[in-house]
Amino acid sequence: MEKAAGSPSVGGSYPQKNAEILSSQYGINLFLAGLLLTFAWAVHAVGISKSHLLSYLITLMLIQLLWMLWYLCRSCTQRRLIRDKDTHAGARWLKCGITLFAVITLILDSFKIGYYIDFSNCLSPTEGIFPVTHAVHTILQVYFLWCHAKDIIQSFKTLERFGVIHSVFTNLLLWTNGVLTESKHQLNEHKERLITLGFGNITIVLDDHAPQCNCTTTTLCSIFSQGIYYLYPFNIEYHILASTMLYVLWKNIGRQVEHHQQHKTPFKFHGITVGMGFGLIVLTSTIAIVVVYLIQIGRSKIKSELALTMFYLHAIFVLALMCTAGIVALLIYRLEDRSLDNSKNPARKLDAELLVGTAAGSWLLSWGSILAIICAQAHPKYTWYNLPYSVLVIIEKYIQNLFIIESIHREQEKVNDDIKTLRIVTISRGSTLSLTPSYKEIYNGRATCDSGEVPCLFRDSICGRENGGGGGGAKEETSLENSSVMHSAPDFSFYSRNLVTNNKRRILKNIAAFLFLCNLSV
Repeated sequence: MEKAAGSPSVGGSYPQKNAEILSSQYGINLFLAGLLLTFAWAVHAVGISKSHLLSYLITLMLIQLLWMLWYLCRSCTQRRLIRDKDTHAGARWLKCGITLFAVITLILDSFKIGYYIDFSNCLSPTEGIFPVTHAVHTILQVYFLWCHAKDIIQSFKTLERFGVIHSVFTNLLLWTNGVLTESKHQLNEHKERLITLGFGNITIVLDDHAPQCNCTTTTLCSIFSQGIYYLYPFNIEYHILASTMLYVLWKNIGRQVEHHQQHKTPFKFHGITVGMGFGLIVLTSTIAIVVVYLIQIGRSKIKSELALTMFYLHAIFVLALMCTAGIVALLIYRLEDRSLDNSKNPARKLDAELLVGTAAGSWLLSWGSILAIICAQAHPKYTWYNLPYSVLVIIEKYIQNLFIIESIHREQEKVNDDIKTLRIVTISRGSTLSLTPSYKEIYNGRATCDSGEVPCLFRDSICGRENGGGGGGAKEETSLENSSVMHSAPDFSFYSRNLVTNNKRRILKNIAAFLFLCNLSV
């Protein structure tokens, strides 16, 4: 009987697993085809032009638009149904962040449209269609993620898996295209800086695929062509955030969730003045350093070397502060006796994997810099500042990842039984202590008392009065005196523990605020 009862669930899991594998393979092949097209265009492969790459990306975006419209229409017809939600997915700060990046991405698309209009004589029509399609795609996708990022899809699961994974890899390809375009521009600028610093033996020729015709309006063309590259970082962040949110949605398809109460902790700025203050000082100084660096770099060899030295010294100071803050936070966690939440959750698992994955890029650059310094024949003065900078980048990422991963896996603090007992005793004795319990806690305390399972702390003082009310005034007075004496110990213990916990929490909040602003600076 047990085998027969369990067989349907086991058999039913195979189609879901197969759909997950098939959809993931479809997405990977979609991505690889686009990746090869991108690299072929970048190296000027014969027969591959930018119009081919843009046509492929436009097709992928149109397919995703059709799927999102179908999903939104189906959701509107079923809006009265109660759906499961993943409370860890699609956090509000994440939605606000992706909205900000999307707005700047729309500005980038408008610049591209203006650039196409000015160079329309020698650009293919796909370069004008692409930014228009991308703008529509951005607006609808942000709306979709605001409304449905937390959904746990339980119907049309096979079809939805293919639709969501198509959206994931479409955003990854758009991200790759943005990274490649910006990287080529940055490499050109880096080449110019190296020539200024005296490295005249550079023979690498980089091509930005500039149009081979004159612009109709010279001033506007200059604004559009230069402004586009300053906006690409926001476009890159937008697509990587969208792909991660869609990936969590894909992992949640068909997932069974436990229906338990979720405790939401509102974020408050109270108590983080110190961390915000120091963080703002670091951020302000960083902006000033970057402005001076951009003004001085490339003007002459001496000014460029001074700008690089200033940049490295400031970065070393900031990274040292971040390392110290991270170590203090980890020490506070070591002093706390709280278990970790190891339950399966796609959003939290992806957070940890992305932290380590993105840190690997910084580690690779740092080890490359260390190797270059060791193996270089000439060692200008400013290069030696790069050595501690690279070492601190490796250490800081390591410490900060430990702090963040442990933070997202720590269980929420539960109310201790002694605190619940103290609250009930306080109410029963009419104390003036400013403890405001919930009705549920009072009810649970009363129910425990009635069932006989009462802590010895107030068994005589409360239950004695309710169950044995005719026992005489002397007995009641004795029990109240005993309760008053025994109340002082847990009262002091509660306040001391509460004070220590609040101090630790305040320090951790300040460290988190400081590290947040420092990461913006870096």
